[in-house]
Amino acid sequence: MTTAIIGAGVMGETLLAGLLRAGVSKSDLLIADRRIERSAEVTQAHGVANGTNQEVSAKAETVVLVVKPQDMAIVLGEIKDSIKPGTLVVSLAAGITTSFMEDILPAQTPVIRVMPNTPALVDQGMAAISSGSNSTEEHLLTVEKLLRSVGQVVRVPEKYQDAVTAISGSGPAYIFYVVEAMIEGGVMLGLPRDVANELVMQTVYGAATMLRETKEHPTVLREQVTSPGGTTVAALRQFDDFKVRAAFLSAMEAARDRSKELGMQ
Repeated sequence: MTTAIIGAGVMGETLLAGLLRAGVSKSDLLIADRRIERSAEVTQAHGVANGTNQEVSAKAETVVLVVKPQDMAIVLGEIKDSIKPGTLVVSLAAGITTSFMEDILPAQTPVIRVMPNTPALVDQGMAAISSGSNSTEEHLLTVEKLLRSVGQVVRVPEKYQDAVTAISGSGPAYIFYVVEAMIEGGVMLGLPRDVANELVMQTVYGAATMLRETKEHPTVLREQVTSPGGTTVAALRQFDDFKVRAAFLSAMEAARDRSKELGMQ
């Protein structure tokens, strides 16, 4: 089965590289980008063929659209007359609904919506997928196989996709933001920057590993660190005073709302 990836940015190249690592033949992969020089770079780096959006979509059984939401209508218009009947179209664009894509593509075209995230770069991505009105179980399995080359996959009803965008799609940026703040805090307290960096990164990695491997609720794990009258409870009191939890909730609501806005645009 030939897969065409339209959009050779970070996520498009990440998916391509993951598929190659997973054993997909180079001859079964195609890449396209509106910037001809960029698709040429990816071809040189990975050894897969490239072409225009119309050319690659005409040759593929699965077309993966890794483009900006505001460019989606243009790209769909370019490929709608090129794709073969039954071609599976997969979108990785925030906010773009399956019904929007189905309205532009030929009738009965199967469409699946995906929200990935950037840890796919290190094969630790988290993607949520939702089927359109013409998609079957076989189509969902195809997309799950594609995405498992770069991480984990869950199925969700499409009505949850904007919330998924706010949690896992944008989520890595929240973690990086916290890590930045903790490193700066270490420097402020007198630690060399490289030492602060190592302490924070391993702490975050270790905490995430504990969550995954122990299966304990985060409240339980937090309480295990928080001794009465100790250093941790003093720090957490500051988070409560500055309403850090409320700020996170407001931030995720803002991300969800922006995802909806992108879809409406």
